[in-house]
Amino acid sequence: MIMGSERRLRLFIYARIIVSFLFLATTLLLEFQNSSVGTERFQPGIIRLMAFSFVFSVSSLFFSNKQKYTQFLTNLQIIWDLLFVTVLVLFTGGILSSYSFLYLLSIMVAGMLLGRRQALYTASLCGILYGTILDFQYFGYLSFIGLSQEDAYQVGALRLFYMISFNLIAFGLTAFITGLLAERARLSEEALQRSSIDYFELAQLNSAIVAHSESGLLTTTVAGRIRVFNPYAEAIVGLSQSDAYDKQIETVFPQLSDFFNLSVQREFEYLTADGTIVTLGYRVDPFNNSNGFLAGYIVNFRDITDIRRMEAALKKADRLAALGELSARMAHEIRNPLAALCGSVQLLSSAATLQEHDSRLLSIVTREAERLDALISEFLIYARPATPQLQRIRLQPYIDEEFLFLAQDHRFVSITLHNLVPDSVEVTVDSNQFHQVIVNLLQNAADAMPDGGEIRVECSCDPATIHIRITDSGFGLPEDGERHLFEPFWTTKPAGTGLGLAISYRIIEAHGGSLSAESPPGGGCTFIIALPVKTS
Repeated sequence: MIMGSERRLRLFIYARIIVSFLFLATTLLLEFQNSSVGTERFQPGIIRLMAFSFVFSVSSLFFSNKQKYTQFLTNLQIIWDLLFVTVLVLFTGGILSSYSFLYLLSIMVAGMLLGRRQALYTASLCGILYGTILDFQYFGYLSFIGLSQEDAYQVGALRLFYMISFNLIAFGLTAFITGLLAERARLSEEALQRSSIDYFELAQLNSAIVAHSESGLLTTTVAGRIRVFNPYAEAIVGLSQSDAYDKQIETVFPQLSDFFNLSVQREFEYLTADGTIVTLGYRVDPFNNSNGFLAGYIVNFRDITDIRRMEAALKKADRLAALGELSARMAHEIRNPLAALCGSVQLLSSAATLQEHDSRLLSIVTREAERLDALISEFLIYARPATPQLQRIRLQPYIDEEFLFLAQDHRFVSITLHNLVPDSVEVTVDSNQFHQVIVNLLQNAADAMPDGGEIRVECSCDPATIHIRITDSGFGLPEDGERHLFEPFWTTKPAGTGLGLAISYRIIEAHGGSLSAESPPGGGCTFIIALPVKTS
């Protein structure tokens, strides 16, 4: 059966219901008028035939909604049409009937519903039925149903032969043309359906790609009014597709007020729906409609905050590594003459004839030389940290011990310490090096609160990383502090060396982790130690 025949079958049944009803109503009305004036009435068989055709069509329509009956119903309709036309021709005079043209309609219906081959079969059957009626009437075999043999004799054998031949040719041509048109319609429907399926699948695929894209995607009209607004964009902006639809793009992204003049990748700072400032990288490209004219713009954007932070961290790490290597060599070179200088000063100090004023000056030189030596030793720890000797420790009691260690420090007298680390957390670290890091961070936090405050040590874990947060309530980082914080010799303390945080950074880096800091606008500072989770 050709594709789409289910729909055509129902249309055909609807048409036959309407025709049968009108024919039946008209016949009954004429029958009533004829009976009123006493003229010749219609044959009752015709009325019953029309009524049965109407009932049959209604019943067929009911079953046409069930797909499993479609093939059977289609064949049944063709058979019924042939029987209906044949009976109608018999009831209306046989060779004199004016309804023989209905065979052509039966052939056309067969071609439309079933195809070319079935149309030819139906045409052959129509020719057999119509020829049989005329032959039987001519030889008097149908006199018992009221078909007169005299009517056939009046037509004549030669004309009868012409009538049968002409109808056979008409039936065949009708079947051929109808079948050809039906075949073309079938091919067109199949091509249309394939095209429709492809477009439907393509639309579904495009919708899925847009919905599940790991970047923001929006489209605008030429005037800059938003049309498509995918879920990633909704999460960043805090607006749904329906809320963003038809808004000007600059009302959602003020930084993109002149976006249509740009065709290269750019980036800008954006305040997200949850109050976080992120860096968004974006690209704008025009797109055309089916006629090749500009239809609008596609804006693709993504949160590149982590990428920019990683780039900054890598640049800082490279800079610190190069600086550390150079400085370590310089420290060694300085230490050798410094040792000779200290030895010479000590020899001069031991002379018996040395005056008191000179002795005081030499003691200053010795003290400052020792201080310089201590600074160089501390810097060498930063430049070339020892390989960590890892061991698993429970973090909560370890932090408690650090608090006890600092209890005698005068800086912590007016500071409240809070150990909020869960009891179950364990870390794999070098205990001595980690002690240096924790003490340094706690002391820096205390220095930031000369008038007192509180320090909280917290911890959170995910499957790959342990995050230890040390938060103070001090004055926070200076404006350029986060950029220079872990660089050696950079400090905000008048008497500081600027190596404490740099050494802590290198120690955590040697553990495979990271050390960062953040200072919220409300004040205070949080140092974040990120250590990898080690299973053994």
